[in-house]
Amino acid sequence: MSISQETSRRWQLLAITVAIGLLVWLLAPVLMPFAVAAMLAYLGDPMANRLERLGIGRALAVSIVFIVLILAIVATLLLLVPLIARQIENLVENFPRYVEWCRDAALPWLQAKLHLDPNAFDTDRLIAEIKSHIGSIGSVLGKLSRSGLGVVAWLTNLVLIPVVWFYLLRDWDRLVTWIDRILPRSIEPTIAHLARESDAVLGAFVRGQLLVMLALAIYYGTALTVVGISVGPLIGMVAGLLSFVPYLGFITGFVAAIIASLVQHGDWTHLLMVVGVFVIGQLLEGYVLVPRLVGEKIGLHPVAVIFAVLAGGYLFGFLGVLLALPAASVILVLLRYLAERYKQSDLYTEEGPPDTAIAEVDVDIAEDKSGDVHAQTRVIQGGDSSKP
Repeated sequence: MSISQETSRRWQLLAITVAIGLLVWLLAPVLMPFAVAAMLAYLGDPMANRLERLGIGRALAVSIVFIVLILAIVATLLLLVPLIARQIENLVENFPRYVEWCRDAALPWLQAKLHLDPNAFDTDRLIAEIKSHIGSIGSVLGKLSRSGLGVVAWLTNLVLIPVVWFYLLRDWDRLVTWIDRILPRSIEPTIAHLARESDAVLGAFVRGQLLVMLALAIYYGTALTVVGISVGPLIGMVAGLLSFVPYLGFITGFVAAIIASLVQHGDWTHLLMVVGVFVIGQLLEGYVLVPRLVGEKIGLHPVAVIFAVLAGGYLFGFLGVLLALPAASVILVLLRYLAERYKQSDLYTEEGPPDTAIAEVDVDIAEDKSGDVHAQTRVIQGGDSSKP
């Protein structure tokens, strides 16, 4: 293949990649149910494959996996929705106590320590603004709920997700084979290698991180309830849900639990028990759960995780937040591949000509250290030098 043909082929591949990215960006508002269904199908495909290896047909295996996962999701919702509702009611009932604690304890302490103007924290104004924002949010939600178009969109998504999920799960292997066949033959081996690496990373992330989030939510909710925090289950669920961003779940849950302990009990005993709960939880996450369930295959830096979530949310909304970390994991695989290709290229391996000026200065310094000759300052022009 000539250089011009190779260049033309690369430009064609770049144009196809850009066109696909632009199409995804334009269709982002309607891709939500398909993205959720694809993630559920990706999670269920290994289980269906195991059933197939036991001699069960693909259609029956997919039906079994689909029904089991649907029942698990419904059971989880039936368990969590009443629990969350009770916790929110508890939070609303105790909200005046939180406001009183902020006004009488937290704000005066901040004013004394930071030497702030006593009028800097106008609690009445802050509460009024919070109520106004809550009211505006409620009015917006009310308009959306009364909007026939909004109701139709929600119902469409609820119907589409399980339908698309079932068909994607049934035809997952066929779809992968079809994509493999339409790839240009010149890049198919590379794409297949990167797909295997990405599958390993995504499998470690999606399945492992979900288990980590579930384990942390159960641990924090149970431990805080045992300690005596009335909103412990709610704080535990929030901390577990946010744990996919390193330290975000820990910090959010820790601050919320400290405030709840101070408002509800106001003594050092419960405060120290809350601190102990989160110290043990952080050790459990860092040394047991993440190494065993996720492993080191992803290796995303916490700053990269935060950037991926923010960038995904900015570009694609909630869909971007949902797919941010899986996409970042795949990008990490691509960056590792590009780094290996770079280290094998002439740009990295080809050595440059020696710098004669530096070599001669090193020789002079060596002679000076031996005591035979003293290093002399020389003016080097065009690589030539002379010793006086």
